[in-house]
Amino acid sequence: MNYIGWAVVALFAYTMVAPLMKVATESIPSDVATLFSNLILVGVALLLALRTDGSIAQYATHPKAPYMYGAGLCLAIGILSYYRALSMGPVSVVTPVFGLFLVTSSLLGIVFLDEALTSRKLLGVGFALLAVYFTTVE
Repeated sequence: MNYIGWAVVALFAYTMVAPLMKVATESIPSDVATLFSNLILVGVALLLALRTDGSIAQYATHPKAPYMYGAGLCLAIGILSYYRALSMGPVSVVTPVFGLFLVTSSLLGIVFLDEALTSRKLLGVGFALLAVYFTTVE
C-alpha cells in the first residue's frame, strides 16, 4: 500500500479516537485514559517493530534519535492536552482546533524542510483556517 492508502487508514482509525475518548473520559480521568490507550499503542508498535526490524536497540543512539525523542515528547504533550480538552469540551470544537496541527505541521515542513510552497497549499491552509473557524464559533 502506498502512503495515500496508509493516510486513509489513519484517517478512518483516528476519526474514532475523539468520540471514543470523549465517552471514556466522562467517567475516567483523561490522564488514566491516555495511559491505557497509549499502552495499547506502545504494545502494538513494539510488536510491529520487533517483527519487521528485529534489532530496534541500535536506533536508540542513532544520529537522528534526538529527533525521535523530541517527537515523542511533543506527542506526549499533545495527546495529554488533547484528551484533557476532550474531557472538558465538545468533540465538535476540540477536534477542529486540534486538527490545526495539519496547518502548522505543513507550514513547518515548508519553512524548515524545504517543501514547496504553492498557491494551492496556501489556499488549502486558508480553507482549513476557515473550516476551523466555522466549526468552532457559535
